[in-house]
Amino acid sequence: MSPFAFAEQPSPNGHGRIDLGNYSLDGFYDEMFQTSGELRPQYQAFSEILSGWERSELLRRKGMAERSLLNRGITFQVYGEGTRKEQIFPFDVIPRIIGAKEWKGLERGLKQRIYALNEFISDIYNEKRILKDKVIPAWLLESAKSHLAPCEGMKPPKGIWCHINGVDLVRDGDGQFYVLEDNLRCPSGVSYVLVNRENMKRTFPEIFLKQGVLPVYDYPYRLRDMLSYISGKEEPVIGVLTPGQFNSAYFEHSFLAQQMGAELVEGSDLVVQNDIVYMRTTMGLRRVDVLYRRIDDTFLDPFAFRPDSLLGVPGIFRSYKKGNISLANAPGTGVADDKAVYAFVPRIIKYYTGEDAILPNVPTYVCADETDQKYVMQNIEKLVVKAANEAGGYGMLIGPASTRAEIDEFKAKIQANPRNYIAQPTLGLSRVPVLTEGGIEGRHVDLRPYVIYGEEISVLPGGLTRVALKKGSLVVNSSQGGGSKDTWVLREDPAGH
Repeated sequence: MSPFAFAEQPSPNGHGRIDLGNYSLDGFYDEMFQTSGELRPQYQAFSEILSGWERSELLRRKGMAERSLLNRGITFQVYGEGTRKEQIFPFDVIPRIIGAKEWKGLERGLKQRIYALNEFISDIYNEKRILKDKVIPAWLLESAKSHLAPCEGMKPPKGIWCHINGVDLVRDGDGQFYVLEDNLRCPSGVSYVLVNRENMKRTFPEIFLKQGVLPVYDYPYRLRDMLSYISGKEEPVIGVLTPGQFNSAYFEHSFLAQQMGAELVEGSDLVVQNDIVYMRTTMGLRRVDVLYRRIDDTFLDPFAFRPDSLLGVPGIFRSYKKGNISLANAPGTGVADDKAVYAFVPRIIKYYTGEDAILPNVPTYVCADETDQKYVMQNIEKLVVKAANEAGGYGMLIGPASTRAEIDEFKAKIQANPRNYIAQPTLGLSRVPVLTEGGIEGRHVDLRPYVIYGEEISVLPGGLTRVALKKGSLVVNSSQGGGSKDTWVLREDPAGH
């Protein structure tokens, strides 16, 4: 056994208890342990509680938590090879804990980032100052699939485009948080943050009596307040626009609608008359003031975007441009989701704020750039290659874990369409302890905090910690076998820290 491997110690009743003195760090940054093997300050109180538990009891409570998710219909759908499977998002009962001081730094960086991205999107569809000043190359936007011509000249309500943003953060071996990507179209996963917290409170009520953890329950209220603000009405009719029950995030759509007291609607439930959006009800048509859309930009309106879309509402974009309905996020925000645009976000932040980025990007090579492409081709075995507009872990090559045939295939894809690919170094993602059948082991994680931009910018404390449950895997996406953890942000750091 290595000097830091979790072990079970005998207890008076003959059952094994968790000993937190032994854990294998394996050279990665660990969220719970310092390199010396000592606990990080934010985990001191929790470890005292955990070390008193028997592993069999922890596994029993983990099973209870996951059965609760299944029985309550808290699931998502995975698609592949012509099949569709509904399953729970696997849940680990050992929380990820972030100290108060560290969180305040992350919060400042997230607010800075969403402010700058909002200014960028507004500028791109209007004055285009950032292109005229040659801060970013014009070809980057001219070739972006997510840059929507119908949005040119558009001014959204209150001047806000990106109302909800889910920023993916990772830690590398240096302990620094990096932004891995932005999610501004339809960021998902926040329902699991709320459900995970509720689950932890039910499963381990005694823990929360001893830990000062910032609450997350008020997210639906924050979301509703933002939607009311952009509607310009005191008592607006709010809807959550979903693609329907076969969408992988349908649980989240229905959950948030219920939590906000909003209507859950599909495109077929809405109709546009005289540029006003109405909802069909048993009492006749009822006007809708604001929609939280969970449909991608191009499926929103077949008249304005994809004519083959059966998910959207014919005429809704015209109604939006006339100011007769508010939409969150605004159509066109996907331009800042493009992974090639992501590479230029530090410049974007500097241009619109005059400040350096508080949260750095992961170093990124844009394959449309000749010099970058040459480097990627020569070093692809060491890199992670991503398609510019894919999500969920799809359209991706992890060089060190790929075969020669897979690498050659991606090289051909890059040469055929260089604008569609970026590459990044393979990161040694930070790890946290995870409860497994064989004991407690380290697994890689990321973090997705949720930022709401309304009358002011607010950040939900913590966010969604996604964990790669497969041993050694760096892919945390739920569609690729990942799970989640409750993320705790402490009200105060332990004394002396």
